[in-house]
Amino acid sequence: MSTEPRKAKNRSLVRRGGLGMTTVRAGALVLLVLLAGCRSDMNDQAKYKPLAASDLFADGRASRPPVPGTIARGQLREDMHLYTGRVDGALVTTFPFPVTHDVLRRGQERYNIYCAPCHDRVGNGNGMVVRRGYKQPPSLHIDRLRDAPVGHFYDVITNGLGAMPDYSVQVPVRDRWAIIAYMRALQLSQRATPADVPPDQLKKMQEPGK
Repeated sequence: MSTEPRKAKNRSLVRRGGLGMTTVRAGALVLLVLLAGCRSDMNDQAKYKPLAASDLFADGRASRPPVPGTIARGQLREDMHLYTGRVDGALVTTFPFPVTHDVLRRGQERYNIYCAPCHDRVGNGNGMVVRRGYKQPPSLHIDRLRDAPVGHFYDVITNGLGAMPDYSVQVPVRDRWAIIAYMRALQLSQRATPADVPPDQLKKMQEPGK
């Protein structure tokens, strides 16, 4: 039996296969060229990068400042009492929300974390950091601070004063007020009189064996 027809068939298959590979390679090459062209256009398009310089604007900055009065979403702080400790420019003398037992407990916790290292647990200004050389803050129990409005303490916590840095980043707004409430409790605790004790509690304290 002759093998010539089989050889011819194989040659035909090879030719068809070769043509197919050429087509695939050509198509892939075209696709790569198109993709490369698209990427180049996007990379090379005219644009300013953040904080880059620019001759287009008078101040030489490419990044433009926000329009005056712009407020970030979630930052509309209309309650001046709560967020600034002031009303009509004057330091407030009241708290912006009721001072409950939970508020005092939260204030005690936050005070012991952020304030006690300098002011100590009682507020005398002899905390562990002070014992190691940091400038001693005034005692919370001096008349000037006992008579100071609560807005004063909020302003100091928020903006700092003297050697004390501001704690606006570390301590959220409501926690600042909770700390101040606890500070008021500390001030009262050092000069409390029987008249400051609720009658029912005073009666229990005066009972024999109590």
